Amino acid sequence: MTTTSMREADMKRRTLGFSGLEVTPIVMGAWQAGAQYWVGIEDKESIRALQVALDAGIDAFDTAEEYGDGHSERIVGAAFESKRDRVVLLTKVFCNHLRHDQVIEACHRSLENLRTDYIDVYQIHWPSGCWGSDVVPIEETMRALVHLQEQGKIRAIGVSNFSRAEIAEATDYGRIDTLQPPYSLFWRHIESELQPYCVDHDIAILAYSPLAQGLLTGRFALDHHFEPSDPRTDLKLFQPEHRERVSRALVALAQIARDKGCTMAQLALAWTIAQPNTCAIVGARSADQVVDNAVAMELKLSPEEIATIDEIGREVARPFRDDPVLWTWQP
Repeated sequence: MTTTSMREADMKRRTLGFSGLEVTPIVMGAWQAGAQYWVGIEDKESIRALQVALDAGIDAFDTAEEYGDGHSERIVGAAFESKRDRVVLLTKVFCNHLRHDQVIEACHRSLENLRTDYIDVYQIHWPSGCWGSDVVPIEETMRALVHLQEQGKIRAIGVSNFSRAEIAEATDYGRIDTLQPPYSLFWRHIESELQPYCVDHDIAILAYSPLAQGLLTGRFALDHHFEPSDPRTDLKLFQPEHRERVSRALVALAQIARDKGCTMAQLALAWTIAQPNTCAIVGARSADQVVDNAVAMELKLSPEEIATIDEIGREVARPFRDDPVLWTWQP
């Protein structure tokens, strides 16, 4: 990316709630760097992709203790130990560690993994009770997070996969600056309640799966065979009953992308970051993918183009408007 392009990207920086933290509208996700579930992931290539992302103008990086049992955090830490002052680091505590002392211990592990003495945004990955975890009162979890914030070990508190009611309850005990939900052209559940709530309460939306787990890149045929361990195997959008609608939408989006001189992925990301209070978290296997993703920060869409793209995606998303879970299983 040229110096001019990087200045343009800087002008589009987003503020995360009331935290004072500013990030680029594209955030790099590091789920793949955890290597678990993903085929052919090499640590050296993951580190290189993270560092190339920073050089391309992306300055925020999202990981979690659950990604490879801390392996993703360690990869992110190795990539940025000497560049800590240039990056915003986001990580998550899993739902089996939401008791007060567990939160404190998990945060300390993440700090060690990330090779840092503070985490910019520390997020609750899933509400308590998910994945067979114990149900823990949100007051207890938030008390621990606020304590860590007062100590300077975390700068902001975020939540992921929370409902509107769960966010509202959490805010009774501390400030929530970010929400990380699934959100893309093809998955629009948050638009009915969560998005308006976040806009009204100045909560930044960090959209995960903005490319619908790769579907919006146009690289995968709808009958593509994934390895059995690949999480995309169970993605609802890939199921046979939705293929015809998805296929029509992809053809229409591909034509718009050709007319714009961009890729389908860049088009989908540009639409996502044009939404209110929204950044897009995008994973990448290679440095080339990272650079392509970063270009979306410079792609200009007119109001008319946004409306056209929006309607194409809405036709796919409509059957899922009341469904918060991307996959065929329940957490």
